[in-house]
Amino acid sequence: MNTPAIRPKDRDAVIQSLRAGVVPRAGQHLIQVGRTREIKTLLTDIERVTDGGSAFRIVIGEYGAGKTFFLNLVRALAMEKKLVVASADLNPDRRLHASGGQARSLYAELMRNLATRTRPEGGALGGIVEKFIATAKTEAKVSGASTEAVLRQKLDQLTELVNGYDFADVIAAYCRGHEEGNEQLKSDAVRWLRGEFSTKTDARAALGVRNIVDDAAVYDQLKLMSRFVRLAGFAGLLVSLDEMVNIYKLANSQARNANYEQILRILNDSLQGTAVGLGFVLGGTTEFLLDPRRGLYSYPALQSRLAQNTFVSEGLVDFSGPVVPLSSLTPEDFYMLLLKIRGVYAFGDSTRHLISDDGILSFMQHCSKRIGDMYFRTPRTTITAFVNLLAVLEQNPGTSWQSLLGDIKVMPDTGGAADHVAFAEGDDEFASFKL
Repeated sequence: MNTPAIRPKDRDAVIQSLRAGVVPRAGQHLIQVGRTREIKTLLTDIERVTDGGSAFRIVIGEYGAGKTFFLNLVRALAMEKKLVVASADLNPDRRLHASGGQARSLYAELMRNLATRTRPEGGALGGIVEKFIATAKTEAKVSGASTEAVLRQKLDQLTELVNGYDFADVIAAYCRGHEEGNEQLKSDAVRWLRGEFSTKTDARAALGVRNIVDDAAVYDQLKLMSRFVRLAGFAGLLVSLDEMVNIYKLANSQARNANYEQILRILNDSLQGTAVGLGFVLGGTTEFLLDPRRGLYSYPALQSRLAQNTFVSEGLVDFSGPVVPLSSLTPEDFYMLLLKIRGVYAFGDSTRHLISDDGILSFMQHCSKRIGDMYFRTPRTTITAFVNLLAVLEQNPGTSWQSLLGDIKVMPDTGGAADHVAFAEGDDEFASFKL
């Protein structure tokens, strides 16, 4: 399978991520296989957000099934459609609802990771504000009005939302700092927009505003931001939240239900179309969704909205609901995936392939014998093993894949995470890696 020439930077970014068992932030298209219907479904959502609508999806899959990869692929597709993307992982210190700063911490992380097509790695907030001001300046020159007057007029539609007046004041303050060369004022404005002010007193002293982004205002602030990025010339805002299972893991049922209530609020707004140019994509495990004691199904209002279509039986699908279950990769898909990884490892040069097509099939057969169908249904650890195999072949010229695969051994993982595979070289020496 021929792959177009790949730059060393792109190749290393993908390979190093796969070897570490994490999802590459760039280059996902180089190794994307299968799940065509799921991608089309999310593309439809992206188009809806681009048209000023709203969208809400929960992507469900087992650990290692490719949820994060899928979310990153959707993130890249959204940026290609001129959406601004805010992404973050939930953890014990980042939640959708809290009273101790955890929700504000999540918002601050989303704003730090704000990305556009020209700033795909994040940190795009300042550039978005600058673009909005540049647009206002251009309109001011045409109309003969002052820049701030035009800016205020454009921001007037935001004042109907919660914190809208303060949001407009902060953008105006940034504009003044921009025109006066006051970097401190610009910095304070960006800090407010990122939710980094912890007290109203500090915000009032720095910017003259009455409110800050606190735990209670996170979702309202995201709605403001979605309107603002459209004023700045972008198509809308897509919020991508991964590791939603951390809400499921909350021991306190009251805290857990408060987060589920926030999810319900977001879902209702999206279904009713009250959010403008705002989409949410959440990634979670099956237990996060289905567990009747602690999962989303433990909250009756969410269960009724997220329940599977009763007419969906074996072999049938329905992607019109909020839940998108990730289908398992087929063995054929997984074979294509390994072919693509081999091509990326070889910089897209087929003459530098380290293992033949037969070798890949042999690798898959060994995996199937030792861990069953899970090797392609939850492929993360198997992919890591394959990349490690390629690394051994690359760094030990003359070594054949037959000799390595012929002595593959499976050993129990005392940590309970995954099986270990060892490539034996004689009786005493072997190189081990995760599978």
